[in-house]
Amino acid sequence: MRGALWWVAGIAAAAGLAAGAWLGRPAGPAIPAMSEPSTAPVAAAPALAPGAPVPAFTLPDLDGMPVQFPDRFLGRPLLINVWASWCAPCIEEMPELARFAARHADSGPQVVGLALDTHEAVLDFLGNVPVYYPIVLETPGPADASVRLGNSQGLLPYSVLIDAEGRVVKQKLGPFKAGEIEEWAATP
Repeated sequence: MRGALWWVAGIAAAAGLAAGAWLGRPAGPAIPAMSEPSTAPVAAAPALAPGAPVPAFTLPDLDGMPVQFPDRFLGRPLLINVWASWCAPCIEEMPELARFAARHADSGPQVVGLALDTHEAVLDFLGNVPVYYPIVLETPGPADASVRLGNSQGLLPYSVLIDAEGRVVKQKLGPFKAGEIEEWAATP
């Protein structure tokens, strides 16, 4: 009986800690209220099929410097990994992406992290989980760079492999498992 009480007390304490952590988490971006429904049509981003050219876009890096896609990365394949600091599967795959980026630092695919997050949250996260490939920032929204790169579902993580000429090779929704990136990035 005494063991059962300790077990129940332990579960209650864990639930209390989890609830406190959840309630104390930073709030997501505010969504403005609309007094009337909009009748303006929302343009859907065209789906990017393999072979399609990547649309040009510019995003700031962590120092606020503009990074032009795909122009800055032409000449070598590019793996863009879309993530956020609050996305558990994104965090789990980051060490694998970091190893892949380090193996291909001088040749082969380049890696860029595209954070759908705030500058502060990304810096805090990278202070605990450092990565050494470039990170760019984007504000999440219905026409963000992730959507323009073909992430029509808006789920994370999302990766796009782009060839050396700036065309989409393939897309992946969901995290990479250990050892999966090398084969995925090598297979056309």
